[in-house]
Order: sequence, then C-alpha cells, then structure tokens
Amino acid sequence: MPFVNVYYLEHQLNDKELKKVSNCIHQSLIQHFHIPKDDYFQLFLPYPSQHFFYDSQYLLENGEKRTNQMIYISITCGQGRTIQQKKKLYRSIAEELHTDLDISTDNIFITLNETPLENWSFGQGIAQMVTQKEGQQK
Repeated sequence: MPFVNVYYLEHQLNDKELKKVSNCIHQSLIQHFHIPKDDYFQLFLPYPSQHFFYDSQYLLENGEKRTNQMIYISITCGQGRTIQQKKKLYRSIAEELHTDLDISTDNIFITLNETPLENWSFGQGIAQMVTQKEGQQK
C-alpha cells in the first residue's frame, strides 16, 4: 500500500524517463517490501528551479556533490518493515535509477513515512486495510 510522491526539477525528465523512474521504484517495492504488483499509486510533481532547494554536500561521503538531477522520493506506507528491508529498498531504488537513467546515487533522496493501517482509505469511504484485518480475526 505504498503511496509514492516524486519531486524533481521541471524539464529534468521526459515522459519515457518518468515511466522508468516509476518502474524502478515500484519493482524495488515489490522486491523488498513484498507489495502486490497491482498496489501501484504514484504521483510525479515537477518544480521550477526557484522552488527547489537542497544542500549540495550534506551527509555525502568522499566529497561528492548533488547536482540539478536531484530527485526527492517520498514513500508513505504501512508499518512493519525491518531496518534491513528499508536499507535494501533505498539501495535498490538508487542503484536502479543510476543504472536505468544514469542519475548519480548522490542525487536520490528518499524518505519513508509509516502510517497505521486505519489511516488508509483506497476509496469508497472504507478503511479497507482495517476491514480486511478485522475479517481475518473472526
């Protein structure tokens, strides 16, 4: 049930590249968070350069620098993944984007926001994840 927002500089990625970014993120979520293939909800949000800020070196090792290829990926998901799963997800997304789009791993900024199941509705005004869980406990 991840919901993914990707923030990037306008004109940085064309439609084909956006689809590649989307696929890289989704495949990494399937592999490391074991989500269903059809659990696919993503938004891509371009920003003009005057609205896009970052420090070029914060917490980077070996004197590397971020560039104007910076991409922010925000993943909201349910709770319960291990630290190892999270680390593998971050690494997988960064490596896939580097391999498929030649984006430096220094430019891949990922945040993960975990929310309880009752905070999700996939439509129809229903908390499906809670309803499913309650049905399994009967």
